[in-house]
This record gives sequence, structure tokens and C-alpha cells, in this order.
Amino acid sequence: MIEAKIKSVQCISPAGLHQMSYKEWGDEANPRVLICVHGVTRVGDDFDNLARALAGHYRVVAPDVVGRGRSGRLRNPQFYNVLQYVSDMVTLIARVTANNSGDGVDWFGTSMGGLIGIALASLPDTPVRKLVLNDIGPTLDPAALLRIGDYIGQDLRFPTFEAAARFVREVSQSFGEHSEDEWHKLASDVLRQESDGQWVRHYDMGLALPFRSATPESARADEAMLWAAYDAIGCPTLLVRGEHSDLLSRETAAIMAGRGPRASLVEIANVGHAPTFIHDDQIAIARQFLIGT
Repeated sequence: MIEAKIKSVQCISPAGLHQMSYKEWGDEANPRVLICVHGVTRVGDDFDNLARALAGHYRVVAPDVVGRGRSGRLRNPQFYNVLQYVSDMVTLIARVTANNSGDGVDWFGTSMGGLIGIALASLPDTPVRKLVLNDIGPTLDPAALLRIGDYIGQDLRFPTFEAAARFVREVSQSFGEHSEDEWHKLASDVLRQESDGQWVRHYDMGLALPFRSATPESARADEAMLWAAYDAIGCPTLLVRGEHSDLLSRETAAIMAGRGPRASLVEIANVGHAPTFIHDDQIAIARQFLIGT
């Protein structure tokens, strides 16, 4: 079985320096690089199956965005935002492309990872060549955002792994059907055991601060900026939507297919937010767009 190497890169925020951990799959000398970025409460381990499937073509790099997983925490949680994440990804891309031909990278972003991808792909001289947006767009359902914000801020502790895993499974039903082994991995990737034996989620509770600070006015301004960024994207773009997604509406997806980069649109049946790209049929969608085979 192909295994990943775990590495890290030093990044900077207005509050100081921090480490960002990432998993790397495939040949280090391969100039074809695919960056895979997870959702707001997930980790780079989410892409293990996708990375193994594509590692023969790509050097696949899957970071834990700062504040999550193996990465460091920000001293000021107010900087947990897309602008900071874009800055960190520019540093990461500079690291992993330092010895290649400078042809840029391809990008696969789930939810928050897709928002980071939109922002990065919109910039002049962007390194992003192809962009996959997994169940995300510039217009976000306010009720879904409230649900996510409430979920993030719960400082929950569980006496056993089994109890914690049940919770992760319950709140992740929108991922669709998965085997018992797959649910076990989806839980174990985002759970950590503390010194007192309690099981907790992997991330900094400070991630909830920007959600709590949001106002209707700031939300409208953010949406306008995201649409402007989306319209500035010039690279080939694939938009994947879960059929029952409560974060990306069918109407927004249709608009995205008709403006900006005019994303190719694929809807995955019997899934909400967001498709996990663990299964072969979903991986095949990404492979076809990114590689063409």
C-alpha cells in the first residue's frame, strides 16, 4: 500500500509564526502537484483514498489547515479566516514546487478548502491550473452556516472512543452511506485522546470566533467578495454538489455553471454536504476532470 510522508512548513500570521503540517503522497520529484484541502472541521487525512488513487500521476499534498489536526494553533483566533489560509497555502505551494518547472498546481477543495481555492485561483498570476470545488460556492445558506458555527464551538468530551465516534457519525450523516470501517476512519482522523483519557475533537475551539463575530452586513460583504473572486477565475473548474446539500443550493450551482469560469457541474446522488471522495465512483469524477482518464 502506498503510504504518505508527514511534513510541515512554517507560516506567518499577524500574531506570529506557526507550523502547518501536511501529508505528501507520490514521487517528490514529480512536477505535477495536486493540493487537497479539507472542510472546516476536518483534516488532510480525508484525502487518503483519493491521494492513493492519484499518486501515480501526481505528487499529492494534503495539509491540515492551521488550527486543525497536526498543525499549530494561532495565538489570535480572529485570524482564522480565508485570507490567512490563502497566505499559508502560498507558503506551502512555494515549498512543494521549489524544485519543479514552475507550472503551478491543481487544487481540490472540499467546503472551506474550496473557498480557499476560489480566493487563490482568482489572484493575478495564480499558481492554480485546474480547480475542483467540492460542494461549495460564493452563496452560502445562512441556516447551514449557523449549524456549522454551533457545531464548531461545542467543547465536547467523551469518556471512550466509541462514544466520540458515535457522535462524529451522527453529525456526519450528510456524508452519505459508508461502511463501518470507513466510519471508523472518518471518526479516528478527527479525534484525539487527552492525558486524562477523555476523547476530544482535533481542532482549536477558537475556530468558532469568526463565526460568532459575523453579522448580516459582514456576511453580505463576504458573499460579494466571493462572487467577485469566482468571476475572476480563469482556469478550468469542476463543481461537485451533493444532491441533498444544505450548504450549496442547486440554484447557486446552476449560476456558477453560467458565469465566471463556467464550472462543469456534477451532482452526486444520495449525498448531502459534502461528498467524501472515499469511494471509487466519486474518485473517478475527480480523475476524469484532473487527468482525463
